[in-house]
Amino acid sequence: MDRILTALVTDYLSAHELESVDVGIDFEQFAIYSIVSHEYNRDFEIDQLWTGKGNDTGIDGIGIIVNGRLIENVEDIDFLLKENGYLEITFIFIQAKSESKFDSAEMGVFSFGVTDFFSEKNNLVRNEKIKEFAALSAHLFVHAANFRINPVCKLFYISTGTWLEDQNNVAVVKSTIEQLKATNLFSDIGFFSFGSKEISDLYRETKNVSSTIFNFSEKITLPELPGIREAYYGILPFSEFKKIIVDENKSKRPIYYDNIRDFYGLDNRVNTSIVETLKSESPQLFAVLNNGVTIVASSLTSSGNRFTISDFQIVNGCQTSNVLFANKDYDQIQDLHVPVKLIITDLDEIKNLITVATNNQNAVKREQLQAMTEFQKGLEQFYESFEDDLRLYYERRPKQYQSENIPKTRIISIQLQIKTFGAMFLDIPHLVTSYFGNVIGDYVESEPPLIFDPSHHFYPYFTASFMYYKLDSLFRMKIIDSKYRKIKLFILMLAGKLIGPFNFKLILTSPKHSERFFQGAMKILCAEDKGLSLFARALEIIEASGLDVNDKEILKKPNTTEKLLKIYKEKYMEKSDSA
Repeated sequence: MDRILTALVTDYLSAHELESVDVGIDFEQFAIYSIVSHEYNRDFEIDQLWTGKGNDTGIDGIGIIVNGRLIENVEDIDFLLKENGYLEITFIFIQAKSESKFDSAEMGVFSFGVTDFFSEKNNLVRNEKIKEFAALSAHLFVHAANFRINPVCKLFYISTGTWLEDQNNVAVVKSTIEQLKATNLFSDIGFFSFGSKEISDLYRETKNVSSTIFNFSEKITLPELPGIREAYYGILPFSEFKKIIVDENKSKRPIYYDNIRDFYGLDNRVNTSIVETLKSESPQLFAVLNNGVTIVASSLTSSGNRFTISDFQIVNGCQTSNVLFANKDYDQIQDLHVPVKLIITDLDEIKNLITVATNNQNAVKREQLQAMTEFQKGLEQFYESFEDDLRLYYERRPKQYQSENIPKTRIISIQLQIKTFGAMFLDIPHLVTSYFGNVIGDYVESEPPLIFDPSHHFYPYFTASFMYYKLDSLFRMKIIDSKYRKIKLFILMLAGKLIGPFNFKLILTSPKHSERFFQGAMKILCAEDKGLSLFARALEIIEASGLDVNDKEILKKPNTTEKLLKIYKEKYMEKSDSA
């Protein structure tokens, strides 16, 4: 690898607090992170995608994106089909070589591995990870009748050299595309050969905040407002609005403020109505029938009507924007106009007010939205009150810390907060270990909410996340066997109970009890030996249960959680009384 690429791989390892394994594996994971970050706009774990562990059929990484979500199991697929009424799929295959050449033989192995992946009768020996992804693929094709269009298939072959259009290498690319086309499985197939420059550029992209350039000619400037630097109201032709919601790779941008559940699917009543307007004889009526989109950006530079906005989010009009994205290639809508309100402010208080005010018409009750917004804001500030080794970063907005030089492992997204809190305080690791769409409705949007309840103290939320961070660091340092990674949230549940004799209901609402629990947890977690001992005791319970940590089906069942809690009570509860 050249000096620049070596420095970027080192930066990746540092940002994710990873120890170097060897040059080849480091580069594989660096490449997977860079590629998938470009294709996918949410958080993910490399271990979820990395397949290069022997018998990998020439494939180092696989990602399957369904309806904008990286999927891990068939329940993910079934939930998204039920929620959205359709399936929109992108397959991503990655092979990365730390050598500085593009080897046609190696490219051929990768090509054969991908074509074999989609064969009804596979010929290559597959490791467990490849088998899991192949099972997901098979489950998807069972539901082919629900495809909006046939899946997209993208292959990425990465080297540390320079792609020079070598005749043999080009022949492999063309042959691979022809073979995949012959399956009639895909609507589009791309084979991308990236060298040192291309993969370096993609990695640098992961550190940049969202920005876009568009022409905003039909607008009026709103009067000066407190806390707002500039504000405009007008209409954008869809050809310009598309630049806001679609990135250079034709993917949907991560620009939706509420990143827990941002799109309700095309079968939603309101969204169906929007589609009917778009495909009617008069799609131009969209401009008067739709309430439009509100965009909040931290900065704006302009030259006449040419606007460049940075660090922007759509805080209202998420459904509209997603429907337009789903129909972005429909010829009839290219000239319709979208009502747009653009507000420039870097004050979070103003952004929150705008979000609440512009969502009054939504199905979410105003008091629920207000409570959640205020709770999220308070929780973020609570995280900010800690320093040094205790410092974590609560990410209320997607990619909020993307451009800051902080370890990615210390960033706690809303989704991860739901998982850690749900596992430790609600005893639902079986629900939050994999895709947790139902958890949002049952635990976050319930009345009163069981997660993010305004009556809850912040200490339990921070404690759950910090314990997760410490546990994850032990996996990264290979102190705890990686075979237990899949059950991290079960370990978290048990470790939380092993901290001491606390009443968890009081911990959530009593400042006194919540701070006592926090102090007790920190004394253990911040002492290396005590922290490791805590997790070791949790693992003893898991071993005593006979739980097969490789059986994904078992990990989804409530009785798995019940069995672990039963063993915990038998082993430890008689030794202490609840506070």
